[in-house]
Amino acid sequence: MGCQYLAFVSSNGSPGTDVEETTAARLRELGFSRRIASRALTLFASADTPTLTLPGGSIIVGHIFSEEGCALDADSTILRGATHAHVRNALLRGCWGEYVLLQPASASWEGMAITRDPSGGVRCLYSIEHGSGFVTSNMSLASELGIHRRSIDWEHIAHRLSYPHLPTSRTGLVGIDELLPGTSLRVIGSQTSTTQEWSPWDFVEAGQRFRSVDEASAAVRDAVSRVVRTWANTDESLLLELSGGLDSSIVAACLKGTNARVACCTAITPFPGADERRYARLMADRLGIELVAEALGFDLARFDAPPPLHSVTPRVAALQHAANEVFEIAADRHGVSSFFSGAGGDSVFSYLRSAAPAADAFKERGFNTGVAAIHDLAELHQCTVWKAARLTLRKLIRRPKPPAQPNFMFLASDAPPTPHVHPWFSAPPSALPGDRERISVLSGTQTFRDCAPRGETRWMRMPLISQPVMEACLRAPSWMWITDGMNRAVARRAFSNDLPDEVFNRRSKGSFMTYSGAVYRRNQGRIGTFLLEGELEAHGLLDTAALRQFLERDLAPRDESFMRIFELCMIESWVRHQAA
Repeated sequence: MGCQYLAFVSSNGSPGTDVEETTAARLRELGFSRRIASRALTLFASADTPTLTLPGGSIIVGHIFSEEGCALDADSTILRGATHAHVRNALLRGCWGEYVLLQPASASWEGMAITRDPSGGVRCLYSIEHGSGFVTSNMSLASELGIHRRSIDWEHIAHRLSYPHLPTSRTGLVGIDELLPGTSLRVIGSQTSTTQEWSPWDFVEAGQRFRSVDEASAAVRDAVSRVVRTWANTDESLLLELSGGLDSSIVAACLKGTNARVACCTAITPFPGADERRYARLMADRLGIELVAEALGFDLARFDAPPPLHSVTPRVAALQHAANEVFEIAADRHGVSSFFSGAGGDSVFSYLRSAAPAADAFKERGFNTGVAAIHDLAELHQCTVWKAARLTLRKLIRRPKPPAQPNFMFLASDAPPTPHVHPWFSAPPSALPGDRERISVLSGTQTFRDCAPRGETRWMRMPLISQPVMEACLRAPSWMWITDGMNRAVARRAFSNDLPDEVFNRRSKGSFMTYSGAVYRRNQGRIGTFLLEGELEAHGLLDTAALRQFLERDLAPRDESFMRIFELCMIESWVRHQAA
């Protein structure tokens, strides 16, 4: 499912209502209907894609709610305004949801604006030249209609090999860009430009900070509960991907008392390290729901699986293919309309593994708060106070590291490509070390939806990376998240009365590393052929000697380098399937 749309746009009013009848007819055959048509904008959307046309000519694709979680309509007071800028500001400052806002040119508005919500809940890809082109959620639509011919951007692929998980506006297809979450695209005449409309840095400013852990916990509880309830009541039936960890358990706690029909599923492997049933069952019992366990068989983790048709850059790795299969099976069995996931919890709940939180405490609150944070840090990492103090001092005096570090393992060149700039990486000069680190990590959540292709058949809800939750969590200073030596401490405290003691006190996390290692060993020979005789090698991008040497030897204990091999396979598979 998900929002499926295709918009033909023009800043000078040329194509609008003149969309070729053959194109329109083909879209109708695919189940799309025309939602708006003007000289500047013609929008087609699938039958289950919600749209909202506003009096001033703007149109919203997706779901939009008030701060309290009420669905908005065209008569909503907050959306009334004389200008497009007012509407856009009202959405970003007083509403939330998963949407793309399209604002065509008018007599009082020069050019066109397209805005994507801060959570990135609706995909937004575009190809616009000389003021005209298209915007879509699904590139396979454009390819099928013949309005775009897929061609691989090999410069981007070289960049992706060094920065496999960095979200960028540039894609792996020539002529296709992605509008990043919280960003607007303006088209005026033949010129296009992007503007950052929403920034996480606005919520870590001194005037935005919570003053106490209790205040922060109350705000986080309110935001998470409100978002989860709203989505559950909107979708009416859902499959909760319940791992047994803190993040998915918090989502589960918020589902209690909603009107939705809820099913719970956890993924297990043949190895005990990833078997979380003990913890997941505790939460399922609290909801009064049976926990279904689906096994991740080795054959499901395909290193050469074809990527989703809509994919414009490599995102889905072997383990994600396997998880997608088992959750799809469970969703079909229960007949639900959406998936619910705790994805992004580590990032949003500031699960930092460095001394940055203690450094922040010294810089912003002074000696006493800083010393208390050092003790929390020592308890969290089970080290001496002296070691925690030494690491904090190092964090205070050293220059911050770049937000994105390249990986040259098995690549032909170790010349670092210039990373495509993400707008969130532009930190203010006074930025604290912990804020730099957590906002850098938070940007990575923008890739999570593309890693879960099951979102094409049903709604894919990730409530923890919704706008209200991100804003509430950012306002809690980094050192509050390690209070009492617990990671994600603010979230734990917020839901302390809703979580079983065993879940609340968990310090460990389930790991799929043993399973992934077994998948690698079973496929080692085939992986070697796949990479050494593939497109990446043909384009001279791989260090074939180093790669061959690694693939021909047995995997050493605790050597996790095979995960880099899976990254290369993910990119190789994506490249191979583009022509098809």
